[in-house]
Amino acid sequence: MRNLVILLSCAVLIASCKGKGLFSKKKDKSDVTGWNYNDKNQGGYNISKAKDQKTGPGLIFVQGGTFTMGQTEEDVMGDWNNIPRRVSVPSFYIDRTEVANVHYREYLHWLGKVFPADGDEANQKILDAALPDTLCWRSELSYNEPLVEYYLRHPGFNDYPVVGVSWRQAHDFCVWRTDRVNEVELMSKGYINKANLKPGAQSSDNYFTTKTYLLGLDPPPPGKIKTKKGEPKVTSATMESGVLQPDYRLPFEAEWEYAAYGLINQNPRPSVKEGKRGEELASNKQMYPWSQNINGLRDTRHGSWQGTFLANFKRGSGDNAGVAGGLNDRAFYTAPVQSFFPNGFGVYNMAGNVSEWVQDVYRPLSTLDFDDMPAPFRGNKYQKLYKNDAGEYERDSTGKVKMVDIKDEEVKNRRNYQRGNVINFADGDSLSQSYYGYGVTTLISDKSRVYKGGSWNDRPYWLTPGSRRYLEEDQALSTLGFRCAMDRMGSPEGNGFKTGQQYKTRRQNTKGAKTKKSKK
Repeated sequence: MRNLVILLSCAVLIASCKGKGLFSKKKDKSDVTGWNYNDKNQGGYNISKAKDQKTGPGLIFVQGGTFTMGQTEEDVMGDWNNIPRRVSVPSFYIDRTEVANVHYREYLHWLGKVFPADGDEANQKILDAALPDTLCWRSELSYNEPLVEYYLRHPGFNDYPVVGVSWRQAHDFCVWRTDRVNEVELMSKGYINKANLKPGAQSSDNYFTTKTYLLGLDPPPPGKIKTKKGEPKVTSATMESGVLQPDYRLPFEAEWEYAAYGLINQNPRPSVKEGKRGEELASNKQMYPWSQNINGLRDTRHGSWQGTFLANFKRGSGDNAGVAGGLNDRAFYTAPVQSFFPNGFGVYNMAGNVSEWVQDVYRPLSTLDFDDMPAPFRGNKYQKLYKNDAGEYERDSTGKVKMVDIKDEEVKNRRNYQRGNVINFADGDSLSQSYYGYGVTTLISDKSRVYKGGSWNDRPYWLTPGSRRYLEEDQALSTLGFRCAMDRMGSPEGNGFKTGQQYKTRRQNTKGAKTKKSKK
């Protein structure tokens, strides 16, 4: 009986204290001020719980590292444009496959809804600028008219890589993809009303972009966001909320080359669990994206795949597919984007099928390791948000947030850079830019962009990730497509792993108990 009374008394005590927060979950506090986070009664400063970045649609995580970037085969072309050098590539995301026709048509469909032609000359110009150059399939001595007419549109080619897309068009696709991914994510979380997707809800003057949303330009109709009791009311998402994804973009050259090798397969014992350190070892030099044990063009493993081609390429002069009844790569032109075997990172067709645009501006001699920083890249042209005389942000003629180039005068006193346009910085020209005559006496200009990987119509020499070629950013080829990439925020290892070595102190091991030293 006495025990029953004690239990009842405890129950009453718990019930009476429940509303006072004695047994409620404690709020996070600032280590520097002691104020509560996410408490409307103590400043209302909201923070989101630290968590891994969500993998965007179509992407796969690539754990970064160091590798030897550059030529792996003999330089038979005599270009000397990719001297081997060691670089570090931070972790990032890349598309599992090339962007396919069906994906690009989705982009064209969206443009048609938001920028309907209907006799509008400006809208028609935007629509025309996005159309791939299907005439790239024409050749004076080949019958390729069916591909001109049907390759982009026919459902039989839905899953085949889009071609005829210029670097500029690929870049614009990445911008559009960022906005659509973030828009639907905001809707799913209740930040935006789902009515925003209805026909006619958005036009060329007010359509959703990530930048306009963050700046409060033409805000979309809000949804219903649930907040916990005692927390500040949330009306919109910010970058700090962790809801929005970083930008989709073209991979820079070092990223693309690193992802192509799938070097994690070289590690005999990679780290698969927090606290368990993996080996720091690359066991062999690779020539192609597939396993280090296969440095040829066919699968050497025993089984039904033995002898099969590992990429879609041109075997020799006049031989694009092999003999009837035994076609070697089973494709005369391109193949579906998930054909052939993925590499160590799980990425498809980083050799063959189509070559791919990367972000970099091309230079034959490029001292990319000039300052020995991670993520080597040529093509930086710094910009900032434009403000009108009233201090307001504006959209440009295409509906995107207006940006302006940074002038040299604005950054002349900085220590890390003194020019707004650094495309030609340390480009191997020891005299002056006019010496080479970029864009005047040569085919190389500030609009020359690098593309990587061999295509369905290339010999094996171009299948090595270290090979590189270039083309003007407003031109296109029937052998050239693209895939997107995204920056990685947070831990470089993914899978919930922490950053840095996490050593446990004696105090942590004893869960807060006093050490012998502190007892004294």
